[in-house]
Amino acid sequence: MAAIVVCGGSVIGLSAAMLLARDGHRVTVLERDPAPPPAAVSDAFDHWDRKGVGQFHQPHTLLPPFRAILDTELPGTVDRLVDAGCVWLDWLTVMPPLIRDRAPRDGDDRFRFVTGRRPVVEAVLAARAAEEGIYIRRGIGVAALRTGPSIVDGVPHVTGVRTDDGEELDADLVVDATGRRTKLAEWLAAAGGPAPHVESEDNGFVYHSRYFRGPETPSFVGPPISELGTISLLTIPGDSGTWSVTVWAAASDNELRALRDPERFMAVVRACPLHAHWIDAEPTSGVLTSAGVLDRYRRFVVDGRPVATGVAAVGDAWACTNPSAGRGLTVGLIHAQALRDVVQSDLDDPEQFARAWDGATERRAAPFYWNQIAADRTRACEMDALRKGEAPPAPDPTTAAISSASMRDPDVFRGVLEMGMCMAFPEDVLSRPGFMDKVHAAARGRNWKLPGPDRATLLELVGRS
Repeated sequence: MAAIVVCGGSVIGLSAAMLLARDGHRVTVLERDPAPPPAAVSDAFDHWDRKGVGQFHQPHTLLPPFRAILDTELPGTVDRLVDAGCVWLDWLTVMPPLIRDRAPRDGDDRFRFVTGRRPVVEAVLAARAAEEGIYIRRGIGVAALRTGPSIVDGVPHVTGVRTDDGEELDADLVVDATGRRTKLAEWLAAAGGPAPHVESEDNGFVYHSRYFRGPETPSFVGPPISELGTISLLTIPGDSGTWSVTVWAAASDNELRALRDPERFMAVVRACPLHAHWIDAEPTSGVLTSAGVLDRYRRFVVDGRPVATGVAAVGDAWACTNPSAGRGLTVGLIHAQALRDVVQSDLDDPEQFARAWDGATERRAAPFYWNQIAADRTRACEMDALRKGEAPPAPDPTTAAISSASMRDPDVFRGVLEMGMCMAFPEDVLSRPGFMDKVHAAARGRNWKLPGPDRATLLELVGRS
């Protein structure tokens, strides 16, 4: 069995480590942040200091594939999340009011999932990883990659890492799970390797989130993600009687910067009839604002050649998008499972491993990235047009038809959920026999419009009329 070093001990790093260790590999996790999770999981959100994860206290959600992979690969982990206060959700309970047929379908259980606040989820996984025999070394960062004789001419072959305190660790594989702030490209450059292919852009959103606590989680009257003109709302149940409400807008929309102010934030949410009840509770935080979140995609096989062997980037260290759809942890776990599969089949041949890992990444994870980028660009253009008082660009006819039909047809609604929650790729859903027939049959008539403040009212609410 191989010696594997996982750089980064967050949710995806811990998950990848457990999947690999279950195959018998000797796995060491290096985590730069020194503080371990608190003994009581309930203290994780308020008392765990994780400066290395910028989005540690921002809202997260764990979509159905996350739950399904845990059930298959790490049985009992979902039960532990529930014991820690995480809650079960099912978006089938939030069907649009125009859908009359609400009878259950075979396989509806696949839509159920659990969710909780990020620190609580990570604390549960850290405890499970320790029980699995994972050696988690906290307060130890990576300074550089160690290399040996090249397997591919002109390409560094990674044989381990040098820690920031000078220790050298050998490894048959180094896994980079250090997230959005990864320094892998810098490490590879220092090792004399070619640069990976990188694409990045800022789709220009700013997120304002606030946490609440109450005796009962609010019910979903409107959809969890609601587009309301020049703002969008995201409501996510947490754990232990907590939940979050996020309002996001275009970063260039200077008139909405006042959403950072708790009173303005509350006034805007209160003006959204389907969401106002989510703030009828005790706030447990101020307004947490996040901006400048880049969408970034990296590819480590360029022009048919690996840029390095002996190393693999997983999760956000490979690609990351804006957090509005809550897909990051789910896509990261899908990616970690793919890594385990490629390690099983190809680790003994470093060059083949690099190519196989690139291929698995492009097949199993990259489509989620590109679909999110397309949706973000469309929404950003729409927000910009509405802010200027212009008509938004006409939507793609197929996309518009599917959106309209999902308001009326229960099976189209399920298909849209599958696409949105990373349960299936759009091309697979759309190619199902009879699916587009249902879309064309139901995509008629007036759509249900979500109620919310118009632009003039919105500006009044934030004091910018």
